[in-house]
Amino acid sequence: MFANFLIGLREGLEASLVVCILVAYLVKTGRRDALRPIWTGIATAVALSLTFGAVLEYGSRQLTFEAQELLGGSLSIVAVSLVTWMVFWMRRTARHLKAELQGRLDQALAVGTGALVATAFLAVGREGLETALFVWRAVKATDDGTALPLAGVVLGLLTAVAMGWLFYRGALRIDLARFFTWTGGLLVVVAAGVLAYGFHDLQEARFLPGLGTKAFDISTAVPPDSWYGTLLKGTVNFQPDPTVLQVTVWALYLIPTLVLFLAPGKVAPRASATPAAPQEPAKEPQPDEPDATQVAPGDGVPVSDHPVDGPVDRVRDRARRAGDPAVRDEG
Repeated sequence: MFANFLIGLREGLEASLVVCILVAYLVKTGRRDALRPIWTGIATAVALSLTFGAVLEYGSRQLTFEAQELLGGSLSIVAVSLVTWMVFWMRRTARHLKAELQGRLDQALAVGTGALVATAFLAVGREGLETALFVWRAVKATDDGTALPLAGVVLGLLTAVAMGWLFYRGALRIDLARFFTWTGGLLVVVAAGVLAYGFHDLQEARFLPGLGTKAFDISTAVPPDSWYGTLLKGTVNFQPDPTVLQVTVWALYLIPTLVLFLAPGKVAPRASATPAAPQEPAKEPQPDEPDATQVAPGDGVPVSDHPVDGPVDRVRDRARRAGDPAVRDEG
């Protein structure tokens, strides 16, 4: 139930944030007349997601056992791929999401009502379809019926809607970057279990070999029907007797994905537009050049403090030779 609650919370909060951004932007810019098309697109996306989930659940029951397992295993791989792409996409573009959505909304406002409906539908529909597919596979992987997993999903979605409303009203402020990092990491762990279970389905469909080759069997230590076995199964899709292929796929997905997802981003040093010119060594004053560090008379420093035959003496000699009376009298 916890895994499904996490899925509903994570996916629902993303959709809620999208709705909040769209609605708040229209209200702020005085375009309340465009709210009805936005809500129409959102309602259409929700209806399509529910229909997609119902088709997956009831349509698959008409298939043979092997076909069901083949479909379930294939859709598990698709669901995990979509969820993995989603968590990395949100980590990369979360800070620019608001500007991106507002830019799309400006373009839709310029086009017309149909574009507004399509903008809201695409923004929310992607999250809804991903949620329906991933929840369906997570429910199948737990083998715990449908009541508790669906209750967890609904509770997560309701929590996400409540948080979205509080965000819109300004009553709730949390560190969204840290929130999406933690929930994204937990979702990767859940996705690893769904992926391993999907490969088990493909083995049961006889599409992949190795169904009888067990990596280990700890069913006596962790009985599947015990409370802790049920807890592990419901949270991380733990199986006490997995095949070698399941364990291999689980490890090959979980370890590198978590490392890449949790690795801190590195900011490259900013390159200079033009190469810096090499610094020339300081040039020492030549004997025939005035020393810039000398202090001229009249600045509160006695003339006798200046070096003999310095620049001032040379100036006086030139003036005396030129016949300056003031300098001749001084000499």
